[in-house]
Amino acid sequence: MSADNATSPKPKITLTPTGTQSAEVLTLRRTIIAVLNIVLYGAILIWAGSILGAGGWSVIDILLFICMIFGTPWAVLGFWNSVIGLWLLHGGKNAMEEVAPFADLPDPKAPIGVKTAIFMTLRNEDPARALHRMKLIKADIDATGEGAHFAYFLLSDTNRDDVAAEEEAGVAKWKAEAGEGAPITYRRRTDNTGFKAGNVRDFLERWGHGFELMLPLDADSLMDAKTILHHVRIMQANPKLGILQSLVVGMPSKSAFARIFQFGMRQGMRSYTMGQAWWVGECGPFWGHNALARIAPFRDQCHLPVLKGEPPFGGHILSHDQVEATFMRRAGYEVRVMPEEGGSWEENPPTILEFMKRNTRWCQGNLQYVKLLDTKGLYPSSRFQLIWAILMFLGIPAWTLMLPLAALKPFDGESLALFPAASALTLYILFTIMNLMPKIAGLIDILLTPGGTARYGGTSKFLFAGITEIFFAWVLGAADTFKTTVFILGLLIGKSITWGGQARDAHGVPWDVATENLWPQTLFGVVVVGLMAYTSVSFALWSLPLTLGFLIAIPFAVWSADPALGEKLVRAGLYAIPEEIEKPEIVLKAQAIESPEAHS
Repeated sequence: MSADNATSPKPKITLTPTGTQSAEVLTLRRTIIAVLNIVLYGAILIWAGSILGAGGWSVIDILLFICMIFGTPWAVLGFWNSVIGLWLLHGGKNAMEEVAPFADLPDPKAPIGVKTAIFMTLRNEDPARALHRMKLIKADIDATGEGAHFAYFLLSDTNRDDVAAEEEAGVAKWKAEAGEGAPITYRRRTDNTGFKAGNVRDFLERWGHGFELMLPLDADSLMDAKTILHHVRIMQANPKLGILQSLVVGMPSKSAFARIFQFGMRQGMRSYTMGQAWWVGECGPFWGHNALARIAPFRDQCHLPVLKGEPPFGGHILSHDQVEATFMRRAGYEVRVMPEEGGSWEENPPTILEFMKRNTRWCQGNLQYVKLLDTKGLYPSSRFQLIWAILMFLGIPAWTLMLPLAALKPFDGESLALFPAASALTLYILFTIMNLMPKIAGLIDILLTPGGTARYGGTSKFLFAGITEIFFAWVLGAADTFKTTVFILGLLIGKSITWGGQARDAHGVPWDVATENLWPQTLFGVVVVGLMAYTSVSFALWSLPLTLGFLIAIPFAVWSADPALGEKLVRAGLYAIPEEIEKPEIVLKAQAIESPEAHS
């Protein structure tokens, strides 16, 4: 080696704001994920084009191809996120070191020196449940000896006087129990300006200057002290970490619908989130709750604009969290997700009707992001976050429209003899597998993890639940995509949603209520499957993974909400999640008070 080479300076490595990760490495990862997605997306479209154009391009062919353009991206990225996450978890890599180097603390038990405000936002929720969860969190933190560093706020946007009276009485009782000087504050706004984001903004302006960090919670949120303190120490050790999002998982539930849904989410979440965190890096997600945020930059740099025009696309932003994440990154702070389970919970909707109601709120909020895409100063990855949130819902009408178009394809005047049926069937099967990859990767992850299936009740129960949950997801997906499609069409003619409380406890859905809400799905399914069967019974049968959910939407809503079925699943230990097998103490305490039996 020459003297010149021996003394030449090493290339300078650019680090992310916390100084914990190479910006060049993240750029390389994003390049890799972009290439993988473009190649797979392009291959699918080329293949689909060769099928649709085999006998010439009819109007139906063109419409089907346009639907493929909009409907495919979400499935493609989900496939790669899951594959990469599975590779990180079981390919010999230290997954946490690869995706969360900021979490490697020199002193995991360092003294806490920052003040944190823990607040819960409420709007017509069950006051007793919300207050009980806040009490549990405070008691858990106080038991660690670190309680002096935390204060608690109940931020109400409730517009029902009877509920507000319960809130006020409940907080007064809590403060009396906690003793004079307890750091507990209740505030009720007289209007709902800005929705939840406006509620948080009011907190920031009134009380934000007294704290360095804030931990927003929803009315169904629960976190344990171990997780909160660990995350506070991570934020304390990394002053340029603006938001640290915990991996929120479902609470054990007696609702059959919620049990099956959250089992599917839980077993597929680890690999998917790990893969996503690998390339989003410091431009991570924010879900609006169960996350620590640094108050000063959040208050000063994450103020949401009021969008031009009238609702549903103008006015105050409904889905505020992703926008706040992009603004936090623009301000020079990192936004990170901790891609590991533990200590952070929420509740999932107990019925399909509540699930669809929640999705429509998210849908309208995400579609508002169209007006933010030209926002100055956003990082490319942050801007992509907004685009992706839009595509998440824009792809839904595409898939819904694709079904009747496919049913009409045999009637478009082209010769059926020229149609490459074998190629079409192969693409359909492979695309279905690709779309299921987050679930498949999750099943593989649990099976490969030592003791993994034991956390779900054992291998046989886990495999039974994993396979049958796929059927559940198909049925749910059909009913929900139709509802979302109709909702989006309503947005285009000016219809909007109202923001209110959510039903969180298990309850039945009567047949008349299910029929009133889901008859359009059933009629749609009958027409589509009927047209397919008229052409070919085998055509109709092959479509069932996508169409059966329309046909049985009404009985599915009744069946999946049946309290008796939920009780049977609990007794059998089916669709159990880890917290049901080994319940954390704080979860046990929550359920002891909140279960229906406790109120009987």
